[in-house]
Amino acid sequence: MVATSLLIVATVIYFLMRWLEHRDGANVAAWVGYVRSAAEAGMVGALADWFAVTALFKKPLGLPIPHTALIPRKKDQIGDQLGEFVEENFLTPTVIEGRVESLRLPQRVSHWIADPAHSEQISAEAGRLIGLVAEMLDDEDVERFITSTVRWVAEPQWGPPAGRVLEQLIAENRVEPVIQLLCDRAYDWAVGSQDVIDRVVDRDGPSWSPKFVNLLVGDKIHRELVEFARKVRDDPDHEVRGAMRAFAAKFADDLQHDPATIERLERVKSEFIGRDEVTGAASTAWKAGKAVIEELIADPHGTLRATLADSVIEVGKRIEGDQALQDKMTQWTVRAARHIAENYSREIISVITDTVRSWDAEETSRKIELQVGRDLQFIRINGTVVGALAGLVIYTISVLLFH
Repeated sequence: MVATSLLIVATVIYFLMRWLEHRDGANVAAWVGYVRSAAEAGMVGALADWFAVTALFKKPLGLPIPHTALIPRKKDQIGDQLGEFVEENFLTPTVIEGRVESLRLPQRVSHWIADPAHSEQISAEAGRLIGLVAEMLDDEDVERFITSTVRWVAEPQWGPPAGRVLEQLIAENRVEPVIQLLCDRAYDWAVGSQDVIDRVVDRDGPSWSPKFVNLLVGDKIHRELVEFARKVRDDPDHEVRGAMRAFAAKFADDLQHDPATIERLERVKSEFIGRDEVTGAASTAWKAGKAVIEELIADPHGTLRATLADSVIEVGKRIEGDQALQDKMTQWTVRAARHIAENYSREIISVITDTVRSWDAEETSRKIELQVGRDLQFIRINGTVVGALAGLVIYTISVLLFH
């Protein structure tokens, strides 16, 4: 409105001065020529800049004038050039590398994470992230993954690797605690086996044997059994323990080299994997685990979210206090950014170019005009003012030269 008003004012002044010149003829006042020239040049400048500004966005007065409506016609080229500008000036490996290195992202992030004031936000974000992951995962896909993983684990023979593991455990004397546990449990059973022994003696002893004889026999067996179990438990070098070690060593060797033992283990494995309880365990485990996770995450003061927040803060503190680790992580981020710039800059730029291409030409022109139109109107205002001053100067010089 201001720019157009100035054009109207310049036009009115120009025609008013021309009317005065026509009315007074040779007796017209000298100042009229100066004002007329200024108004005339201001009017021309205003019209020229109006045309220039309008031609960017549309055809002036709807006339098919060449090189007008530039933005609607050149929308795709503008998007391509904008993308090339960003790629050449912002996404070059050198620029990206220097910028990422100067940001010191590990230092900034670790400092923010280590601040206890952010623990609640970290807890909330961690909860949302886990919830989002659980929500995105399809139950059937997870169940198939777990089932396929179990089958993949079960596919190779278990015997040879299990035998090698057992052999290594024996060599490192790690089987001894298991033997000790068995001896302890055997002794505990022997101590409490009096009733079992008495029943066996009564059942399998001679039918003619008196009751008190059976009791004496049972008591004797019980005492001997307890004493024997105690000796095995307390003596690391007892023959029974040696036999158990020899059995474990022989079993480890058979698992690796005896076809019959390997085959028996494979049958046991196949029967175990093929059971309905095992095949259905994937579905049950995932659904139960997912329900537990969702319940724990829903509680803002729950153990899971608190533990996650504490773990993240602890990691942040460790990084914040380790300059060497920060430098190493900075180099990791620099290398990652450089790799992205070198290999994926075109894909990133395509976001700009493809987005601009998808815009409607008229809508794009209207949006840009609304954003920058106010500033462009100052071009029209300046054109009017500068044109008027230029016309005044030119007329003044001409008067000085030719009068």
